[in-house]
Amino acid sequence: MDYSIESLSLDKLQSACLLVGIYENQLFSPSATLLDAVCNGLLGKLVARGDIKGKNAETLLINNIPHAGIERIILVGFGESGKVGRKQYRKALAAAVKAVKDSKVVTATCALLDIAVENADDQWLARQIVEVFSDSLYQYSATKQCDNPPDLQHLYIFADQPHKQLAETGLQQGLAIARGVELSKQLADLPGNICTPTYLAEQAFILAGQHEKLSCEVLEESDMQALGMGAFLSVSRGSRQPAKLISLSYRGGEGNARPIVLIGKGLTFDAGGISLKPGLGMDEMKYDMCGGSGVLGVLRAASLLNLKLNIVGLIPSSENLPDGDANKPGDILTSMSGKTVEVLNTDAEGRLLLCDTLTYARRFNPEVVIDLATLTGACIVALGRFPSGLFGNDDTLCAELTAAGETACDSVWRMPVWEEYQELLKSNFADLANIGGPDGGSITAACFLSRFAEDFRWAHLDIAGTAWRTGANKGATGRPVPLLSQFLLDRAQV
Repeated sequence: MDYSIESLSLDKLQSACLLVGIYENQLFSPSATLLDAVCNGLLGKLVARGDIKGKNAETLLINNIPHAGIERIILVGFGESGKVGRKQYRKALAAAVKAVKDSKVVTATCALLDIAVENADDQWLARQIVEVFSDSLYQYSATKQCDNPPDLQHLYIFADQPHKQLAETGLQQGLAIARGVELSKQLADLPGNICTPTYLAEQAFILAGQHEKLSCEVLEESDMQALGMGAFLSVSRGSRQPAKLISLSYRGGEGNARPIVLIGKGLTFDAGGISLKPGLGMDEMKYDMCGGSGVLGVLRAASLLNLKLNIVGLIPSSENLPDGDANKPGDILTSMSGKTVEVLNTDAEGRLLLCDTLTYARRFNPEVVIDLATLTGACIVALGRFPSGLFGNDDTLCAELTAAGETACDSVWRMPVWEEYQELLKSNFADLANIGGPDGGSITAACFLSRFAEDFRWAHLDIAGTAWRTGANKGATGRPVPLLSQFLLDRAQV
C-alpha cells in the first residue's frame, strides 16, 4: 500500500474515488462545499433528500458523478461540527476505509485534512489517515490465503499548498508508525510452533540488518546462567525451546546520551506451567509475546523516523509449559538481583522474566525504563480492553506516557503502586512471593516489578487487554506501538 500527498486543486483532480467530509445537520466540510459546486449541487441534493445526516462514522457512496475527473465520491460523517475529537476522527476514518474497500477501487483520494478536530493540526490528521488505513487494510497471510484481499493500492492525501509541508511530515510519521504496528501484528499473529524464542531472535537480527543505526545481540541460556538470572531461566525449564534474551540498540542520539530502555515480555506461548491454564481460549496465549513484538515494532518505527535518541530494546523470550523439570508451586528462585522469590503460581511467570531483565537494564545507565507486558488478566477486569494499565515510580514519566497516549489515541490509565499492596507479596520463605493473592492482581504484579526497578525511573504498561482482540475479529492490535512511538517523538523534540 502506497501513500502520497496530492496538491492539485479539487476542480482539476482526477480520481477513481474521492473522500470528503460532512458534519451533522448536513453541514459540508470546505472540500465537500467546493466539490458540490463543481458537481452542480449534486451533493446538496442528496443531502437534502436525507441520504446522509453526517453522524459520526456514517458514509454514503455516490457513483454517478457529473464531473469527468471524479468517478466516485464517498461522503464521510464526522458528527457535530466544532466537537470532533481525536477518537471520533479515527472512528470516522475507519468507516471510510470500509467504504473504500467495498467500492473495490485501486486508488483513492482522501480530502479529510480540512475536518476541524480538537487539538489537532494537519500533521496529526495526515498521520492518522495513514495509520488508520494501514491498520484497517492489514490481513494476516503467513499461514492462510487472504479471503478478500483489498483492491486499494494507493491512497492520495489531498493537501493544498499552505498545508502541504505539515501533511508531508504527518505522512512520513504515519508510515513509520504503521510499519512498526504491522511488524508487531505480523509476529504476534503467528502460531507458537512458528514464532518460538529462536524465531523471535532471528527476526530481531533481520530488523537490525535493515537499519544502519540498529544492532542486535542475543544472550543464550548459558550467558544468562553466568549472569545469575535464576528467575528468568526457571520459566524455560519446562520447555524444549531455549530461552533468549534479545538486546537491540538504536544509536541515533549523542554518544554519551543515556538511553531509553524498552523491555517487552516475549513469552511465545504460555500454558501456565504446572499451574495449567483452562483449555478454553488457551490458543490466544500465543499473544503473550505482544510486549516483545511491540518493542520490535517501536524500534522499527524509531529507525524509520531517524529519531535523535539512544534506545535499547530488551526482549526476554521463553515458553511456559508443564514438564517434569518445570517450576513447581513452592519453589524458591534466586533472581539476578540476589532477591529470592517464592513461586506460588507458575502462571505468574511474566514477572519472573521481567524482574531479571529489569536488573540487567541497569548496565545501560538508562534515562528511563519502560516495560510492556501482557501481564495480568486482572488488568482486563479492572480496566476492560480500552486503555492499557500504567504503573510507575516517577510522576513525570507517567504524565509523559499519558499525554503521548492521548495524542496517539492509544490510551493508558494510571494505577497505584502503593506500599499497602507491597505487603501482599510477603513470603515466609523468600524475600517476596510471585503473586499477592486474589485482590488487585495487576497492582501486586506491578509492585513485584517495582522491587527490581528501584534504581531508575520506571514505568510498566500492562497490555493484557489491549494487545489483541478476541472473538470473531481475533488478532493482534499492534498496541502500544503508537503510544511509545509518540512518546519517543515527544522526547526527540525536547
